[in-house]
Amino acid sequence: MLPSSASTPDALRAVVFDFDGTILDTETREFWHWQQLYQQHGRELALTDWQRGIGTWGAFDPWAGLPEEVQAARESVHAGLHERILADIAEQDLRPGVRGVLEGLRAAGWPLALATSSDRRWVTRWLEQHGLLNLFEVLCTSDDVRRVKPDPELYVLAAQRLGLRAQDCLAVEDSLNGGIAAVAAGMRLVVVPNEVTRTQPFPPEWARLNDGFALGLVGLLEAAGVDGPQTTPF
Repeated sequence: MLPSSASTPDALRAVVFDFDGTILDTETREFWHWQQLYQQHGRELALTDWQRGIGTWGAFDPWAGLPEEVQAARESVHAGLHERILADIAEQDLRPGVRGVLEGLRAAGWPLALATSSDRRWVTRWLEQHGLLNLFEVLCTSDDVRRVKPDPELYVLAAQRLGLRAQDCLAVEDSLNGGIAAVAAGMRLVVVPNEVTRTQPFPPEWARLNDGFALGLVGLLEAAGVDGPQTTPF
């Protein structure tokens, strides 16, 4: 059974963002390239299968659906695939509106943290490329925990490093695995799905922005239940 949404705290004091698919949509690009690899070998990669692995590790093995001869050449095939994926992601911009939301939160005095199932090297590479690294007071990655999402450990750690209770924090996620982790940690949650996560079975009680960050900071905070124009957490 999926965990229900966390109880509403009196006030929010920080925002914790997921990275892949939430700030930079690496997930859709990666799926497209895997889908092309499948098609080249006469196979079909179902989005519902791929979605099981979004936001976590080990829940879905895309190699298992490929012909044996491709699996036998896995090392060389993966090298080429990885190179194409990286080149594609390097050409991508951030999700529309997310930069303004992040900068608006910091300008209003909100501490920001990152909680991601990816490793530190991966996220710092893209945060630096897009000039976002200095916006985050805390980075929690797979290097810091024993279990990644949907386990709540990453979000619990982010709150601890911010010096706050989990219920004082808002989590911003794109995936079901990520949302489960945030809610289990006790955070309030807003889901901002992307192209490959929008059809996941999110619980209806989870706040959700189907248009991404189009409504900006005010839209995000209103979805989180923060009333009125005041954006400062203090």
